[in-house]
Amino acid sequence: MHADLGSVEWRQSQSKCEGLAATLGLELVTVRRKAGGMMERWQTRWDNNVARYESLSCVKLILPWSTPSMRFCTSELKSAVIASELKKRFKGQEIINVTGIRREESAGRKKAAVAKDDPRLAQKNAAGITWNPVIEWTIGEVKAAIARRGIELHEAYTKYLMTRVSCVFCIMSSAGDLIASTTCPDNQDIYRTMVELEATSTFAFQSNNWLGDVAPHLLGSELADRLALAKEAARVREMAEARIPEGLEYQQGWPTRRPTLDEAAIIADVRQTVAGAVGLSASYLDHHSILDRYDELLAQKFAKTPAVPVQLIGAMQRDQMAFGF
Repeated sequence: MHADLGSVEWRQSQSKCEGLAATLGLELVTVRRKAGGMMERWQTRWDNNVARYESLSCVKLILPWSTPSMRFCTSELKSAVIASELKKRFKGQEIINVTGIRREESAGRKKAAVAKDDPRLAQKNAAGITWNPVIEWTIGEVKAAIARRGIELHEAYTKYLMTRVSCVFCIMSSAGDLIASTTCPDNQDIYRTMVELEATSTFAFQSNNWLGDVAPHLLGSELADRLALAKEAARVREMAEARIPEGLEYQQGWPTRRPTLDEAAIIADVRQTVAGAVGLSASYLDHHSILDRYDELLAQKFAKTPAVPVQLIGAMQRDQMAFGF
């Protein structure tokens, strides 16, 4: 199975999967997220995060990108859609999902089990298992197995000398791989699209590493100028948000306490600064409206909190507690 992530895929990936399936005499099933590919997911996430910030449904502006600790790119666009397709094809049956991950590939995969129960694949009265049969293989063993089959490697490896092939520009990519990917003409349009989102959002693609700095000669003067402005806006945003008093960021989408009047004034000033720097149409820009918004959200949180039954203490129990028995 191949999960196609749309415009962020290497152009050759689909045809390589088709050729591999034909060589092995197996059916290729290609799955895609119905709501769009990876770029669409990032753009939608940004739009949603802007709306949340403008309505004070979050305290800090949230980035559009996936991160190493928040890889919804893998969970939503690969694992989830593959699991869904497998359960449709094999209703009521036990499913074994075979992957090609190896311990050499990362610190996280170094600790992975050879096989484990996979609740994403489980169905009524039928278990789901993920099996990693080549997890102990070295890269040399992988290449030898490919050579024995007479299979040619992806051009990302052979022509562009990538060390790892995933999306054309990945949040996990090394600086060298990002540079190598920009040399492929097929990847340059999506490169500019991704830099556009950096410029719009003021968030670098990889923490403090701006994708636009990888191949600035591909941007054009207008986008290069916008990126320079975005970097300054990011600096202003980060400095402003560093002033937010402790304990006022939301937990699981809800405030944990009401700000003081002075704290609300600080939040108002921060929101004015961030909205101006990033170009947002934010509401709740004065301390009174911010206090009202916190009160509104705290009331909603309280209304959603299930009641906890309390057993009242009778006279006999009070007497027993008073005398220590």
